[in-house]
Amino acid sequence: MRRRFALISIFALLAACNGEVIGGDETPRFPEPDRPVSKVGSNQFSTEDQRDSRGEAKTVMDLAQIAEGMTVADIGAGNGYYTVRLAERVGETGRVLAQDIDSAALSRLGRRIERYRLENVSIRLGEFADPKLPANSFDRIFMVHMYHEIEQPYEFLWRMWPALRDGGQVVVVDIDRPTDRHGIDPLLLSCEFEAAGYELVAFKDAPELAGYYAQFKAAATRPKPGEIEPCRGDRAALGEGAEIPGKKEKA
Repeated sequence: MRRRFALISIFALLAACNGEVIGGDETPRFPEPDRPVSKVGSNQFSTEDQRDSRGEAKTVMDLAQIAEGMTVADIGAGNGYYTVRLAERVGETGRVLAQDIDSAALSRLGRRIERYRLENVSIRLGEFADPKLPANSFDRIFMVHMYHEIEQPYEFLWRMWPALRDGGQVVVVDIDRPTDRHGIDPLLLSCEFEAAGYELVAFKDAPELAGYYAQFKAAATRPKPGEIEPCRGDRAALGEGAEIPGKKEKA
């Protein structure tokens, strides 16, 4: 029992990771987003049966090629819809780190993890502009229906960049609508990720996800904070009718 409580401690380190938490004493300046930010949505998981009836989690995990033994982060985990399903998919040899800025939601998730006896899951309290992820640790980082709620996206993405392992990728599921209506234009999403040092490698319109699926990898180099150019939030600036850069669908 003591070991299980250690595993689910809100401030527990991810067992599979040896890197230090990204951050430090330096306070670089990052540009503000040129768009509204959605208010944080509900973390309740009363619709999990409905989401499973659409095959949401299975579809996303299949597209992301989640396999046994992987180490995965679930950002904005809430009460753990993806966390518990990722834990089952990666198996005993894999690891899942569930992160959220809502300590009450993490407490509920901790109780759920204990109840399900998921000993391959750890949880961590993040910050608005810093996911607080260990460096060089993750094969996949999930950001599902939450990116539009990030108040400082450039700083958040910049600090998340070193957490990816070689070949690691970031998975985003969101809706094509204004950011103050709990969605984000995929062109704007791609622009913000690329500005912070990522490359789009896959995109798919996915009605079963009530939105779209996007997948990014870390670019060869990460820009310095002062080099990041903010993206214009209006559609005209992004290019009305333009193709998403690097857009391609996964089979």
